[in-house]
Amino acid sequence: MPPNHPSPKALSLLDSLHDPAILLDIDYRILAANEAYQEDVAVGRPLTNLHCYEVSHDYDRPCDQSGECCPLQISAATGHRERMLHIHQSVRGREFVDVEIRPILDKKGEPACFLEILRPTLIASAEPNPIGLVGAAPPFNALLELVQRVAPEQTSVLLLGESGVGKELIARAIHEASKRVKMPFVPVECSGLAENLFESELFGHKKGAFTGAQFEKPGLVEAAHEGTLFLDEIGEVTPQIQVKLLRLLETQTYRRVGDTESRYVDFRLICATNRNLIEQVEKGLFREDLYYRISAFPLQLPSLRQRKEDIGLLAQSLLQRMAGTDQHTLSQEALKGLERYPFPGNIRELQNSLERARILANGPLLLPEHFPGICHPAQSASVSGLAAKEENSIPFQVEGITTLAEVEKAYLRHLLATFPGKREALAHQLGVSLRTLVRKIRDI
Repeated sequence: MPPNHPSPKALSLLDSLHDPAILLDIDYRILAANEAYQEDVAVGRPLTNLHCYEVSHDYDRPCDQSGECCPLQISAATGHRERMLHIHQSVRGREFVDVEIRPILDKKGEPACFLEILRPTLIASAEPNPIGLVGAAPPFNALLELVQRVAPEQTSVLLLGESGVGKELIARAIHEASKRVKMPFVPVECSGLAENLFESELFGHKKGAFTGAQFEKPGLVEAAHEGTLFLDEIGEVTPQIQVKLLRLLETQTYRRVGDTESRYVDFRLICATNRNLIEQVEKGLFREDLYYRISAFPLQLPSLRQRKEDIGLLAQSLLQRMAGTDQHTLSQEALKGLERYPFPGNIRELQNSLERARILANGPLLLPEHFPGICHPAQSASVSGLAAKEENSIPFQVEGITTLAEVEKAYLRHLLATFPGKREALAHQLGVSLRTLVRKIRDI
């Protein structure tokens, strides 16, 4: 049968689908579309002699020639079903779509045509959005495709990346796209608490287990039963707690502090760190067996420097989320300045910069002068050390050759004496949690 005339069986399969779907030939030409595709994607547009990439992307050439992978091309080469996350145009605008391609074989076992099924996903938005994940840059899209794949599984996930890249948002996205979505998502900050307090927070305690334990208290592990437990900054956990975490993961049981009874718990584990855990393992600071337990599916999150195309989209979304009734927008000059800046603090630093600019602005338009140290980096020395040094001076002094730990303490003493804002703001600028900063200050 000619490739431009789908078989009755293929047409019947197409019409049976509730999701938007089309039949394609090997040259990406649309042969037929179901009703959902006509309403959701084509929007009444005649599809005769059109290609899928023209309708879905407004491209004038196939996806693989426009910087994206093409599932049809891969399916044609392998003869197997293929899935891929793409950004498509629909009646709702640009949105992430899980694209599935199935080859429809003829009597000789050769592909006669291809069935393309489009399943919109709410895992992220490709348009400005006041909630959730936002982005459209290729590194972000590649991350989302992996998130989409692992979310329905029970596999442990390890999120890797610099501070401020949005690891908790990704963890929440995995939870919300999982089968446990109706159960609790419980985040646990692993840094900033003393070991005994952290153990009590994590596992709970019996009444009288220690001084001040006047009541029996369930822990965060118990709160995550049948849901998702998110351990943020897992690299900060002490060796003693690592042992107890390993037992928890191996046996799915734990004991409250001061208790002898073991309790069963069922949860999906997601961990995050900005540290190199392999180096930590090699140095004996992190248990190798625990590392392999938590890193079944590692995900490297891109820095904001790697997704500069998303800065405008992220800025619009963050401005929508900020308090106040006034709606602010970026001028083109300010946007260009933000795109040139390296953002060592990533999205968290972008958010802080927009908050400050919103306060400095007298009107709804944010201008370059509202971003001191970013759009005009020479005007102020950045806490991150990226701005130029004035007259070759350094912001703090150390005597001779000393340890890195002592250099860090000297730098913190300098910042505490000179930083004009609150400690929360300083923690954001340094790219650490407030708890981590407070703990480091205690050690000065």
